[in-house]
Amino acid sequence: MQDKRTSLIHHPYTPPEGFAAPQPGVYKASTVFFPNVAAMRSREWKDKTGYTYGLHGTPTSYVLEERLATLEGGAQCLLVPSGLAAIATVALSLLKSGDEVLIPDNAYGPNKALAQGELKDWGITTQYYDPLDPQDLAWRISPKTRLVWLEAAGSVTLEFPDLPEQVRICRRAGVLSALDNTWGAGLAFNAFDLEAGQGVDISIHALTKYPSGGGDVLMGSIVTRDLQLHIRLKLTHMRLGLGVGMNDVEAVLRALPSMALRYREHDRTARALARWCQTRPEFAQVLHPALPGSPGHAHWQALCGAGEGLAAGLFSVIFDARYSAAQVDAFCDALHLFKLGYSWGGPISLVVPYELAGMRQGWPAHLARGTLVRFSTGLEAVEDLQADLQQALAALG
Repeated sequence: MQDKRTSLIHHPYTPPEGFAAPQPGVYKASTVFFPNVAAMRSREWKDKTGYTYGLHGTPTSYVLEERLATLEGGAQCLLVPSGLAAIATVALSLLKSGDEVLIPDNAYGPNKALAQGELKDWGITTQYYDPLDPQDLAWRISPKTRLVWLEAAGSVTLEFPDLPEQVRICRRAGVLSALDNTWGAGLAFNAFDLEAGQGVDISIHALTKYPSGGGDVLMGSIVTRDLQLHIRLKLTHMRLGLGVGMNDVEAVLRALPSMALRYREHDRTARALARWCQTRPEFAQVLHPALPGSPGHAHWQALCGAGEGLAAGLFSVIFDARYSAAQVDAFCDALHLFKLGYSWGGPISLVVPYELAGMRQGWPAHLARGTLVRFSTGLEAVEDLQADLQQALAALG
């Protein structure tokens, strides 16, 4: 008879198969067992026909990857520890010394910081293009260009580009296009089918936002349709040793069924508040792709406006130039329901003031002069959020 210490570890019991429940099982592992040496030597992980090591996936992560690929209209998906990790993995996989990457001037700040830091140090050059001028993108593509980043809508200032035309330009030039699709979330539009079955080559997504929905998970995804491109990214993913925790995967799997409902509620609230802000004299400009007059609205209308026309729960305001940055800070400090904090897509509304002059190559002509504040709407009642904005405006003096 085995010692109890041994039998507790090597117990022969295996639960019966056939268990079914609303949520997938959570399989956590670093080590994965093989039945024999032949299986150890022959088992394949790159096509998900088997399991070899925890970093390469478990049944839990495979399920999330397949659901996310379906959500975004792709065929394959990789999970990474954050949205920024997704951006970095794409860059490290596709760029080498002497190459060039193009990034929209309104892109997510850490993407630009990566280009100005590590990529520059490794001999990779960067150009920033005007997201609202496709010809500026076309003009900047050179024989060195290997990757073009796209963003719809742009981070902070929320311009919506002519995404189909940008992708056409990249395809004509033979350059890979990668979209930060966190705003669209796979719901507002299909990044892989922008027209006639054609779309971007890569879609990255900060699952931290809408797919998680709780403000408590950091995770990202990289979705593709082309198998060769997927394998190239997957091998880089493997060599970098990137992995995600299965409890975090479980949290995203649990939240996915309600994501479309939450996204629509965030959208409804953001539009109502943005329209209200348009009536206020304190604001020189309100930025929201679904609002007529907002930069790129026609492009949003063309791509997302069919049916209900979805948009994320983000909008920005530019305060009239008569208000100082200190006064705008006081406004933000006076908010009660809107919390000061980065990220978005969670249940609690957030607010962040930005120094736009330091974020762009120059002040865009389509933006009013003044201090910019971005709001992310949560799931609170829109009437309460509007009242919070109204009372905080009194702090402007």
